[in-house]
Amino acid sequence: MPFHDLPIQKKLMRASLLISGMVLFVTCTTFFTYEFFKSRQEVKEKLETLGKVISANSTAALAFDNPTDASEILSALKLEPHIESACLYNKEGILFAHYPDSVHLTSFPTKPAGEGYFFSQSFLDGFQPIVLGDKRLGTLYIKSDLSDIYDRFRLYFLITAGVIAVSFLLAYLLSVILQKNISLPVLALVETAKAISEHKDYSVRARKYNKDEVGLLIDAFNEMLVKIQEQNMTLSEFNTTLEQKVKTRTSELEIANKELESFSYSVSHDLRAPVRAINGFAAILERSHSDQLDKEGKEFLHTILREAGRMGHLIDDLLAFARLGKKEVQKTMVDMTTLAKETVDELLKLDSENNATKINVKTMAPALCDAVLVRQVFINLISNSLKFSHNKPDAFVEIGSLEEGGVVTYYVKDNGVGFDMRYYNKLFGVFQRLHSYEEFNGTGIGLAIVHRIVTRHGGHVRAEGKINEGAVFYFSLSSLIPVNH
Repeated sequence: MPFHDLPIQKKLMRASLLISGMVLFVTCTTFFTYEFFKSRQEVKEKLETLGKVISANSTAALAFDNPTDASEILSALKLEPHIESACLYNKEGILFAHYPDSVHLTSFPTKPAGEGYFFSQSFLDGFQPIVLGDKRLGTLYIKSDLSDIYDRFRLYFLITAGVIAVSFLLAYLLSVILQKNISLPVLALVETAKAISEHKDYSVRARKYNKDEVGLLIDAFNEMLVKIQEQNMTLSEFNTTLEQKVKTRTSELEIANKELESFSYSVSHDLRAPVRAINGFAAILERSHSDQLDKEGKEFLHTILREAGRMGHLIDDLLAFARLGKKEVQKTMVDMTTLAKETVDELLKLDSENNATKINVKTMAPALCDAVLVRQVFINLISNSLKFSHNKPDAFVEIGSLEEGGVVTYYVKDNGVGFDMRYYNKLFGVFQRLHSYEEFNGTGIGLAIVHRIVTRHGGHVRAEGKINEGAVFYFSLSSLIPVNH
């Protein structure tokens, strides 16, 4: 697991041990480096001193050419266990005596080299001149191993390993003890946050251990919890009140809608009888007694018949509008192209004056909807387009669909008289008209019916228009099939 993903306890532990280890490593490296050069220097100085002593004692043996005395002097080196071998050369550079006797003469240099002592691989050897007064009598060669240095370093290594082990143990114990002062408050804060996240209980509070920065953080966290708890209580009370208000308003609205629908249905139904009577008696009067009326009387009678017919249409539209609130929406997959073409054929059969209008029904995407209700939408929109455009010499009506933001939208477009967008908010209201009855007949309920049907499908309806340039009505339905279906 990466270091940054470790729990905070392990991070603090590893950081403490890493710092301790780095400090010990640097310290031990410095100590060993110092001891290495110091030990070499001490061994070299010791061998130089020993060489000077042997050289001083060998002057007489060389001066009187006595190899026996020279060998006895060299044999004193057996007291030094690190001396590997030694020999004396006379002033001509010829081997004069050697130590120990077991060493073969070929092991010694054939001739003495330059003065001084030098380290080579695992040995320290050198040449010491033997001088009496101003006269050089010969040269001492002496060779020592470095086991003394190695023994010392082995001891240092054991001591250092023990110190490191004890130091790491102490660092571990101290980090375990001290890291609790840092990690324990943080872990307590984490556990509190986790409990709040899981149980959504904002009454829980984090425990404060110290007065350091973590303590200040815990204070701020607890203060935040207090504010959240107060806000939740306020929101809970508001939601409870709001739910009750919504239930009350919904119940009142349902009652008002039912009363309004009942009132509309009753009024429309009760008006049918007197209007039918007026229409019937006026028709009898025209048929049986029109010869007894003068021209003005006949005009009055025609006005009565016309207005009674208009009232009958208005009552029928009111009844249709009231029934929409009671009719259940039965959705099936509907071929909108076929539905629009059937609606056009039906309207043209009922009104032959519109046969001159060019009608273009484009291929449209199907929809999951109530075919009967959507047919009424097409009837109302297409009949309006035919009505408001039939006076144009090049009148046309276009019916199609398009995709807007992933939603299929259907439209009915014409080049008729159009409307002023300033009065757009009146289009879909009941009894709202943008043209006088004398210009274009109608009850002003057709677009309100369209709006209610589309809304009951979960869709939207809108319109765009310009005076004398035509209008286009758009509507969308829920559960639509994409255009590329």
